[in-house]
Amino acid sequence: MERDAVWKTIDDERLSMADLLDDLSPAEWDTPSLCTGWRVRDVAAHLTLAHTGILAGTVAFVRAGGGFDRMIRDSAVRQAARLPTADYAPLLRAMVGSRRKAPFISHLEPLIDILVHGQDITIPLHRERAMPPEAAAAAADRVWPDLYPFRAARRLRGVQLRATDHEWSAGEGSVVEGPISALLLLLTGRRAALAQLRGPGLALLP
Repeated sequence: MERDAVWKTIDDERLSMADLLDDLSPAEWDTPSLCTGWRVRDVAAHLTLAHTGILAGTVAFVRAGGGFDRMIRDSAVRQAARLPTADYAPLLRAMVGSRRKAPFISHLEPLIDILVHGQDITIPLHRERAMPPEAAAAAADRVWPDLYPFRAARRLRGVQLRATDHEWSAGEGSVVEGPISALLLLLTGRRAALAQLRGPGLALLP
């Protein structure tokens, strides 16, 4: 997937996510997401921080004691605590057209973020959110085999993943197949899409 097409998809996904956030009820904002310990509002807050610069990121890293995962969570929780829910959608819309990203990452990490976190939000809310197969495959290629923190090839050793709606595949061993969107969730440690997958390799999944 070409870089311009990736950014166009990120823009489209941010716009549709903004529309979704405008439609959430107070109860939905506080619903637990697929991310353990994160509410829907925390995940949404994380998405609004996609343009965090190197200085702010360094300060957050130091505040978190040098722990990357803790930095990400703490930053999202702080943002969620201070940001009125009415402000989330405008912040996402304001990002459209920009190619700014956090330091030290490729253009594909923002794609992974908006695709996967979109499901982290909508699946627990029982809302449908389609994932473009070509974009999901590009994200899966970036995650596989060992993008931190997912380390997908290590977790899924002995399994061959095959998409049924795209030519994407990865790994060796017993087959697990299904939509590329479900495979991307599996690669990033989400088990919520297991019901969409099939094959003998399911018995080997952690």
